[in-house]
Amino acid sequence: MTAVVFIHGTGVREPGFSALAGRFSAGVTALRGGLRIVPYYWGGEHGATLAAGGASLPPSAGTSRGPAAPDAGDDDTAVWAALYADPYAELALAAAGSDPAAELPPGSLPPDQRIRARLAALAAEGDAPAADLGPGLARAATDLAAHPLLGAAAGGLAPDDLPDLVARSLTAQVVAGVLDSDVPLVPVGATRDAVTDRLADALGAPAPGTARGVRSLALRVAGSAASRAVVRRRRALTEAAHPAAGDVLRYLSRGEAVRAGLRALLAGLEPPVAIVAHSLGGIIALDTLILTPQPQVRLLATAGSQGPFLYESGSLPSLEHPAPLPDHFPDWLNLYDPRDLLGYLGGDLFPGRVTDIAVDSRQPFPAAHSAYWTNPAVYRHIVDRLP
Repeated sequence: MTAVVFIHGTGVREPGFSALAGRFSAGVTALRGGLRIVPYYWGGEHGATLAAGGASLPPSAGTSRGPAAPDAGDDDTAVWAALYADPYAELALAAAGSDPAAELPPGSLPPDQRIRARLAALAAEGDAPAADLGPGLARAATDLAAHPLLGAAAGGLAPDDLPDLVARSLTAQVVAGVLDSDVPLVPVGATRDAVTDRLADALGAPAPGTARGVRSLALRVAGSAASRAVVRRRRALTEAAHPAAGDVLRYLSRGEAVRAGLRALLAGLEPPVAIVAHSLGGIIALDTLILTPQPQVRLLATAGSQGPFLYESGSLPSLEHPAPLPDHFPDWLNLYDPRDLLGYLGGDLFPGRVTDIAVDSRQPFPAAHSAYWTNPAVYRHIVDRLP
C-alpha cells in the first residue's frame, strides 16, 4: 500500500489543518483507492508564536504607553497609498462626477485649457520643481497635459479645485517612480506635502490662507477611515498575519526540529512512500530528503514551492547553488500556478531531476497560492505519478 505523507504550508493551525488534510485525502483517494494518507502537522509544535504575548508590538495609539491617536484631519496616509497605486484616481473620480460637456459661448476657453498650459510650462522647467522627491516630474507633467481625462475632470470641479488634484497626481507619479527604482529613497510626508503645495501654486491654486480646493474627494474620507482602522488594529492584524511570515523565519533559523519530526514519521512507514507538500512544507521536505537518504520515499510532489528560489538565491539550508541534488533524492514533481507569486520552477536548476507542471486555478494572487487543493488538475498530476 502506498503511503502519501501530506505536509501543510505556512500559517496553518488547527482546526484548519484537519479540514485541509481531509480535503486532500478526499481529492486524491477519489482518483486512486488503497492509499494510506499520513498527515504531518508541524504547525502546532514547530510553528511560530508570539511567545511573550506580543510584547514586541508598538503600543496602540491613544493608550497609556502609546502615542496620541492620529488627527483625523491630518491622516492621509491611505489616500497617498491609493494615489501611488493610481496617480489619476482623483481625476477619474472628478471626471465621473462631471456633467455632460456643454457647448461653450463664443470666445470662451475650455475649462482645462489653462491648466494644460500651466502643465506645459511646468514641464519646460524639467524635474527641478520636484527635485526633493526624485526625477520624473517633467515627463509626468507632459503626459498629464495631453491626457483626455483632464478635460473631463475639469468639468466636474470648480476652477480653484483642479490645481490641487493635478498637483497631487504629479507628486504621486514621481513618488511611484521612486518606489519602482533600484534605489527607492522615498521622501518623508512633510517633504512630499511641501512639494505638492509648490506644484499647486505653480498650477494656479489659490494663495495660502484661502480655501485650498476639495483636498482629496471621496478618497480622503474613505482613506482616512481605513488608515485609522489599520493603526487601531495593528495588534490584531499582526497576530493574524504573523504565523505565515514567522513560520518561514523560524524554519530558516531553527528548522532541524521540524525535519527531525518528519524523519521520525517516515521511519515508521513501509515503502513505497510519496510526500505531497505545500509552500513551506515543500521546503521542509526538500531539505529533509537532501540531508538524509530516505529510500522508502519514491516521489516528492510540491505545490506553490519556494524551494527552487531559496536554492538559487543561496538561502536553502540543505544545498548551496550550484551543487546538484544528491543521487539518493527521489523523483520530484513541482506544481505551480502561473499567477502564484510564491510558486517557483526547479527544472532548469536541476535538469532531468524535476518535472515542473503549470496548473491554473484562475485565481489572482494571493488567492492562487491557496487554491491548489481545490483544483482537480493538481490531484490528477499527483496520482499519475504516485508509486
